[in-house]
Amino acid sequence: MSMEQAVYQELQETIHFSNRTGVRATCPDCHVPKEWIHKVIRKIKASNELYHKMLGTIDTVEKFEEKRLELAKNVWRTMKETDSRECRNCHNFDSMDFDRQEERSASRHDEAIEAGYTCIDCHKGIAHSLPEGYDPAEDLPDGEE
Repeated sequence: MSMEQAVYQELQETIHFSNRTGVRATCPDCHVPKEWIHKVIRKIKASNELYHKMLGTIDTVEKFEEKRLELAKNVWRTMKETDSRECRNCHNFDSMDFDRQEERSASRHDEAIEAGYTCIDCHKGIAHSLPEGYDPAEDLPDGEE
């Protein structure tokens, strides 16, 4: 199984693939850091993924779907730890013109800045479908519903 058989199909249905500006995000834009040291660290971690590919741990779409929530949580955790570094290669609060955003979006971005949120706190599922079994309530700060 290749990524083209799984999540790449989903990406093609998103605004990151086709949009009014003609800017297309490709897999490395989101999954491979630009800075050299972070890129090397990511490549080392990817060797574990290659090992499991050779073992056949996830060699069918069905096996991928079984592990998808775990895999997604790993990516989300990394994004949280890096303050959504790869998102910020293109998106940045400092560059946003809140006056040109929908009122709800501008309000949410203001709240995110105040609360110290990072992109992945609110934008899970923006480029891929959310995995089966994902519970958004798990992501709420303590005391919120």
